Amino acid sequence: MRVKSINESQRETIEAWLFLAPALILLGIFVIYPIAYLGYLSFTTGSFTREGTTWIGIRNYLRLLADPDFWQVLGNTAYFTIATVIPSLIIPLILAVLLNQAFALRGLLRTAYFIPSITSLVAVGLGFRWLFQTDGPVNSLLSLLGIEPIPWLGSPTWAMPVLILLSIWKQIGFNMVVFLAGLQTIPLNRYEASELDGANLWQQFWHITLPGLRPTLVFATITTAIFTLRSFEQPYVMTGGGPLNSTNLLVFYIYNQAFAQFDFGYAAAVTTLLLAITLVLVYVQLQISREEA
Repeated sequence: MRVKSINESQRETIEAWLFLAPALILLGIFVIYPIAYLGYLSFTTGSFTREGTTWIGIRNYLRLLADPDFWQVLGNTAYFTIATVIPSLIIPLILAVLLNQAFALRGLLRTAYFIPSITSLVAVGLGFRWLFQTDGPVNSLLSLLGIEPIPWLGSPTWAMPVLILLSIWKQIGFNMVVFLAGLQTIPLNRYEASELDGANLWQQFWHITLPGLRPTLVFATITTAIFTLRSFEQPYVMTGGGPLNSTNLLVFYIYNQAFAQFDFGYAAAVTTLLLAITLVLVYVQLQISREEA
């Protein structure tokens, strides 16, 4: 009987691996191998030509640490990420709580807020570039208020806030739907019990809604941070990384190094660092959520 049990266990293990094999093969080809090759490429110099690449060790990483342009781009990315993620969580959360109530046109408003998240980012970028050009509609509206035209996309001060505004607007709808789904998982009897205890709306939100949305908040924070860190279309379509490198973000910087300068090894080193930053942020966020739980 024991031998039979062991054979059955082995057969189930083999069957499990057979079922997993197609997914594991795809994972290896399209995820694990590219990441491994990226790591290798970051220790080389050269390009995909007849001469090929040459192993140079950690020189790309030493160059990266000494490159002032890289540090400016890293600072731009940190500013862009923080200024985008926080409003992209707070605003959708407020909208979700409001749109979770029963009132007329609720479905229409939900749809209207969600539409930007499924709109092409390139098309939206072109629209925002038209809105914020020097003689565009935004400056025309400001002139009616007696405010001088602002060179939004030509100013190192104002160009980044325009990109941040676009990214927030693009992300609000998706996060709102995520929070609406999370609100459906909170039992209504908790709110009913709190009303009997005399809790007001703010107390219900702070002590019932937020704790009930903790897993949803973790998911929304991680996905929004990843969406923001991989931003490329905004500077590519609207500013080209300028003016004075003020809107150059990491992914756009990697693109220029790889496909404008053809410095694939250095671009791979920056990409590896971006991957490490993303993994660290996800790990920290998951640890914080576990401690709070």
